[in-house]
Amino acid sequence: MNLKKLAAPALAIALLTTASAFAQGYGGPPPPPQGYGQGPGGPGGWEAPPPEFQAAQARGYHDGVEGARKDFENHRPPNVNNRDEYRHPGFIPGPERRDYKFGFRRGYDNAVRHMYGPGPGGPRPY
Repeated sequence: MNLKKLAAPALAIALLTTASAFAQGYGGPPPPPQGYGQGPGGPGGWEAPPPEFQAAQARGYHDGVEGARKDFENHRPPNVNNRDEYRHPGFIPGPERRDYKFGFRRGYDNAVRHMYGPGPGGPRPY
């Protein structure tokens, strides 16, 4: 009878000491390599617009990355034509809309490649 009362606490102590021995051996991940996050777009890597982009293109690129991120987080299939800010950029002056949409599409495509992966069949059909 006494043996049954001691069995459960003894088992619990044995399991806890084993688990804590394994947990103490982990020291965390190593630091990132030198130059991490500095891709072709400079600091920020693929999320940063290319340096040759003008203001409207750079804003479009940034908005495209954010649009793709929202689609990814909401589990929507990637399609730049489903983004209202791409189809109707009313907040951009008329002459700059073409540049904005060009930058948006490029940022969206880059973000889709990084977040969703290249996928079968290569680039997206839109």
